[in-house]
Amino acid sequence: MTWITKALIVDQPWIDLILSGKKTWEMRGTSTSFRGWFGLIRKSSGQVVGAARLTGVGQALSTEQMVATIERHHIPEQIIRSGTVSKWTTPWHLASARPLLRPVAYRHPSGAVTWVNLEDSVAQAVSDQLGLTADPAPRQPEPRPVLRAEPSRPAPVRPAPAVASPSPLQPNTMLGETEVTEGNLKNNHFYLRGFLHHFPEQLVGGRNLDPPTLALVEAEGMPPTWTDICPRHRFFRDRSWTRQLFANQDSAPGDRVQVHQIAPLHYRVSIVKG
Repeated sequence: MTWITKALIVDQPWIDLILSGKKTWEMRGTSTSFRGWFGLIRKSSGQVVGAARLTGVGQALSTEQMVATIERHHIPEQIIRSGTVSKWTTPWHLASARPLLRPVAYRHPSGAVTWVNLEDSVAQAVSDQLGLTADPAPRQPEPRPVLRAEPSRPAPVRPAPAVASPSPLQPNTMLGETEVTEGNLKNNHFYLRGFLHHFPEQLVGGRNLDPPTLALVEAEGMPPTWTDICPRHRFFRDRSWTRQLFANQDSAPGDRVQVHQIAPLHYRVSIVKG
């Protein structure tokens, strides 16, 4: 193998889906001739947080093809059909995604848009954590025996990186709970006011930002949605999704809605029967 010398900036929640192994297609607007290992930079973090292999690039997909392959790219159908991602229809095929136990800070070079060329010190720090060796002509006397043992280090975190890696973003953290009322059921919403401070500020009214800030919101037994928080009423704006949630759970006044954070801008909603 060779060092990881370049990296790709990926926004939330896509980067967490890639690192978890769920997302194996990264949708882009153009093709690329690059193949091999590359770093994964969490957007706006200033850090390389993982790596993956780019194994191939497919042809640009139609809307129906995008819908038929949701299990690979994880973009919800309503987002696809809305035209929001119409520019990003070319699948980059990913494999072997791995999180870093210790994210590596990097300096963003001026003019870098798609690929970021990493400085030597960053490339070495990232590659060392993943057990990737440089060239057969090493700079140190005996690096290869040491580096061969390295691949075993990240293995425990591959199935569930957020659990094994200490992080302030603990998985399945409950942000809050609110009671379902007759008004909620009638108007297809539930209020987030009591724990709104746990959500990023830019998510409140996020669809009006440039670029928009939306969260991936999911619940058991139904498709997820992309939505922001209504700045006036303080509930998830996609009330059609909430209507389906209440219907699926046969919700009644007195039930409680719990919201858990899975990752930044990724939430799971559940109903606890009253």
